[in-house]
Amino acid sequence: MSGLRNRMNRLRGTEASSSVEAVLAEPTNVTVEGGAHEEEEELHPAWSSFGVGVRRNEYGAYLLRKTVYPLDHRHGTHAVGELTEAAAGLAAFHRETPSPESILYLDLETTGLGVGAGNVPFMVGIGYLSGDSFIIEQTLIRHPAEEYAMLQDLQAKLRNYSYLATYNGKTFDWPLVQNRMIMNAMRGQTWQLKHLDFLHPSRSIWRNTLASLKLSHIEEERLGIARMEDVPGSLAPQLYFQFLADGNPAPLEGVFRHNESDLLSLTCLSIRFGYLLQETVFERIGYPVEAEELVRTGLWLGRMGRSTLPEELFRRAAAAETAAPSSLLMLAAADKKAGNWERAVLLWQKAILRAGDKHNEDAKEACIELAMYYEHRSKDLESALAFALQALERSEAAIGYGRRDSKRRAEAEAVRNRITRLRRKLGQQEGRGMSG
Repeated sequence: MSGLRNRMNRLRGTEASSSVEAVLAEPTNVTVEGGAHEEEEELHPAWSSFGVGVRRNEYGAYLLRKTVYPLDHRHGTHAVGELTEAAAGLAAFHRETPSPESILYLDLETTGLGVGAGNVPFMVGIGYLSGDSFIIEQTLIRHPAEEYAMLQDLQAKLRNYSYLATYNGKTFDWPLVQNRMIMNAMRGQTWQLKHLDFLHPSRSIWRNTLASLKLSHIEEERLGIARMEDVPGSLAPQLYFQFLADGNPAPLEGVFRHNESDLLSLTCLSIRFGYLLQETVFERIGYPVEAEELVRTGLWLGRMGRSTLPEELFRRAAAAETAAPSSLLMLAAADKKAGNWERAVLLWQKAILRAGDKHNEDAKEACIELAMYYEHRSKDLESALAFALQALERSEAAIGYGRRDSKRRAEAEAVRNRITRLRRKLGQQEGRGMSG
């Protein structure tokens, strides 16, 4: 490693990071005779202070940190052992029930962004249930020649699992691992893992409720986890490049602990979704307070084939005094689709009352929906006309000179056409009444 370190030291400066990335990105599928480097060096004593040692196999060596947790270890709201109970709920993702021991959790720390050849996972963290323990293994490569040995062990580990659990792993972590294996000319890859990417359900439920969909924010807001003195993931590449340049591993302790926390949080998030899909989660943690989260959770559960809990969530959202017009419209749309017209009408009416401001887009949409309902379903043309006139007033008030105004003008014209039609129908009704 001393030769690489000297090269890193020469590269320090304004172009150091990009140059180091280029060196690391090169494929390194070279088998080292005897399973070790020709020039072994003594491991820096700082590594052992946070549990890191050397792992050797027939392809070479790399660094490994292994942490074993008892199943009653709590990380925020949940204990990791709850996975044994919650895993059955995750069957909704792939229509078959995973055993807790068949799920491998994966989180990477990388030299950059994207999944291209220039981005290298210098740290690979995995977590899994084994017997009466939850185990986290974290690998780190000190130079490019160690990547092949690390990937060979990772590939062997992957073969033992049926499910891969990640957060944004479908887009980032897993394609990057696959690319690195391909670049290293590895054969016999296990590509058939069923993916559990918990970013997607998180986005479905919390996209407007939480300020950020980063795992670190979700864990704090919804999983009861507060990290102390955590190294931000965005700093991990910088700390790694610093290590490559000066050989001091001490700053990497924070990166290991950050990655470890990510894996624990990912596990607890999977437990939360497992309970949610079993429709038992709110018995444990209480119902959400915000109406939008209630509605979005119910809609997501419906898409996942669950039918019992959504109606209770919808009932609570409809009764919420603080429900925003947008949340009421979202629920009304679901009721309209399901043919629950009575509640849909009440929700549209409530959305108009909550909106107040005549420029409110949600109130305008509610007026249009009520006009359609009274015209086509209730056959109450006078009420339909009244709501159509309200919709026109709100449409015209919203028209200005912005980018969306061409759409608003088209909407206003459609409402005018509706008003014309309703007045014609009312005139015909009156004519029939007089002739009768």
